[in-house]
Amino acid sequence: MEAARALERAGVLTYCTAISWAEIYAGLRRGEEPVTEEFFRARGEVVLDGRAGRQAGAYLARFGRSQGVEIADALIAAAASTAGLRLWTLNRRHYPMRDVRFFDPTVAPAG
Repeated sequence: MEAARALERAGVLTYCTAISWAEIYAGLRRGEEPVTEEFFRARGEVVLDGRAGRQAGAYLARFGRSQGVEIADALIAAAASTAGLRLWTLNRRHYPMRDVRFFDPTVAPAG
């Protein structure tokens, strides 16, 4: 969370998809709503379009069976890839796609 705040202070824009919202809200505990809303309000939204859908389908065809990639991860990867954004995740093994670039929070943000 501190890394996200450092990015905000540096003026670096960050984004989420509706899938991220759904995954977070599915595990939300009572009382976490305000901080969660604040987190998402501070980010832009990457909209899933047909291009991202086609890319996600290609990821599923390539990595679904062999690597266990599921539709949510394929869509998130495709959203980042087609939007030219870096993916920030704590679980890189869900993203074996070579064209997905990852964000490294240990590198100081430009600003």
